[in-house]
Amino acid sequence: MKRSGYRFAGILGPIAVMLGLSGAALAQEKFDWPRLLVIGTPGTSSGSFASTNGWVPILQKDTGMAVRVVPEDSETMRYSRLTDRRDLTMSSVSAAEMRYQAQGIGGYASQQPVPQRVVWHHNDTPWGFVVAGNSDLQSLEDLKKGGYSVAAGIFSPPMVAAVEIGLPAYLGLDAEEAKSLISYVPASSYAENCRSVVEGKADVAYCASISSVLSEMEGAPGGIRWLSLDPQNSEGWSRYLDSRPMLVPTEISMGVETARGVGGATSNFVYAVPADAETELAYNLAKWMHTAYDGYKGTHPLAARMSLEEFRRYLDRSPLPVHEGTVKYLREIGAWTEEDDAWNNAAIEKMDAWIAARQAAMKEAGEQGVDIHFENPEFLAILSKHTEALEGFRSRL
Repeated sequence: MKRSGYRFAGILGPIAVMLGLSGAALAQEKFDWPRLLVIGTPGTSSGSFASTNGWVPILQKDTGMAVRVVPEDSETMRYSRLTDRRDLTMSSVSAAEMRYQAQGIGGYASQQPVPQRVVWHHNDTPWGFVVAGNSDLQSLEDLKKGGYSVAAGIFSPPMVAAVEIGLPAYLGLDAEEAKSLISYVPASSYAENCRSVVEGKADVAYCASISSVLSEMEGAPGGIRWLSLDPQNSEGWSRYLDSRPMLVPTEISMGVETARGVGGATSNFVYAVPADAETELAYNLAKWMHTAYDGYKGTHPLAARMSLEEFRRYLDRSPLPVHEGTVKYLREIGAWTEEDDAWNNAAIEKMDAWIAARQAAMKEAGEQGVDIHFENPEFLAILSKHTEALEGFRSRL
């Protein structure tokens, strides 16, 4: 029986070559792929958008699907399009953003709560604080002198938290001290947030060193510099992680030259789907991302971060639940253990508990005629009552 199978495979190989089929295509041919797959990413200046556009043509060729990459700078809108409007199939999203989405933090408090699952690892994005090349700021500690401004990307609640809560905490400033020493400049898009320092609108911006907009800024008159989030500052980092618990301290090694060797934070991006996404779709996407890796890893530097090995490393510290289709595939190839089942089941329970609590809060607010809005204190009090006993998501360091 085995010899017959090998003989068939030997015949099929040359036929595949003649037909121009890749190994990944052969591995996927039995699955009835959907006619259209739509992937949402951050805006056109982001590494997520560029890298996703790198591998998508190969997925199209291998599967016959029409695959569209849709840039959506507003994180809350991209979440809504994925979970409520359902005009996105999958989203490239940071682990930090998924925490906000699940727990209903900031602008997500009044968004419809929908559980999500991870399909695959996208990239491990390095973030840091950037200033104009001629800035008189030499370290983040200099912000304590007062009179400086920091860009606040209002399109993303975690980015607002990074600069308005995390940064002051890292510096050892309480809310009142931060308010008197630092001013915040709202930015409506990621590109606007970063460019603010070279356009003279803000002194400091929180940006990812791999973004194309940073290359543009590096070439601007005067250039840019980076202020270190020192990985050795354990006390500062401990305070910083209280507000950004999904980050990991790092020395930046990817992206623009000016950032390399500077202390920053790693924020992992994942490809996520609603929890009720079809198991076989998630299974076959995971299978393709693994088996086709050698064919797409060179399409963009971030695509090289989508290997099974990088995904496996991420799973060793991720607190986010993985889709059952991906689990099925990883178990088949021996890349999933009973220990993984334990933490993943716990992660599913945690996310489901948050979703249920938030749904109960919305129901109570509706019954009482309370306006469900993330800036309504009355609604936030109801939400807090339902969720205060729940443990939040935090990297398994």
